[in-house]
Amino acid sequence: MSSAVLKACVVRAQVVQRSAGASQAFRGASRMPTRSFFGGLFGKKEKREGKNDGVLQWARAAKPGCELAPATAPEGLEIATVAGGCFWGLELAYQRLPGVVKTSVGYTAGQTPNPTYEEVCSGRTGHTEAVQMYYNPAECSFEQILDEFFQKVDPTTLNRQGNDVGTQYRSVIFYHSEAQKEAAEKAVAAANEALAAGSFRPVVGKKVVTTIEPAGDYYLAEAYHQQYLSRGGRFGRPQSAEKGCNDKIRCYG
Repeated sequence: MSSAVLKACVVRAQVVQRSAGASQAFRGASRMPTRSFFGGLFGKKEKREGKNDGVLQWARAAKPGCELAPATAPEGLEIATVAGGCFWGLELAYQRLPGVVKTSVGYTAGQTPNPTYEEVCSGRTGHTEAVQMYYNPAECSFEQILDEFFQKVDPTTLNRQGNDVGTQYRSVIFYHSEAQKEAAEKAVAAANEALAAGSFRPVVGKKVVTTIEPAGDYYLAEAYHQQYLSRGGRFGRPQSAEKGCNDKIRCYG
């Protein structure tokens, strides 16, 4: 056999050997358990612990919510909290009341801490939309705040003000002191007397259903709700918050 033929045979044998090895390897791979194969591709990978894991877990679990407001007024002022339907219009009424220094809208009397507007609107948190204010007792009495309340809120409709229906729209006078509680009780009694005598302004019912409750945690509503109507409301038409203003309040802007 010539050297050329011998060399060709050796090359062919090497090719066949390599092919046989590859075939055997393929057959071995084809017998790999399916679960093991796909598990390697899509299965749970080994977790590497990082230095920020704790922060990430907290961030994923944290629920955005509204901030708890201070429970007392600044020195020299008093605090009052009332609820009576949509808080936008009621806040504007108190912005206009002389002696009221600052107003805010928020959520109170519920079970869920740091609620959001969407959660309160669901009716599942137990909160009511409310207005809280700081007022100067030298310029404005709590009785005047109650007078404004009964002029702007229908105290005879349960869990409702106009077209707004739900427990979040119930009417409540929250008291921060025994003196406020006594004043609220007298105001409700006077309103009931006026209703019975037919001298109260036109309202739906014939008896006050507004409740008197101790003030509790009050969460400031989202920033876009604050002073909503005086900043333009949904139609971008600001309504006057000037003290003593008697312009009719457009409840939704």
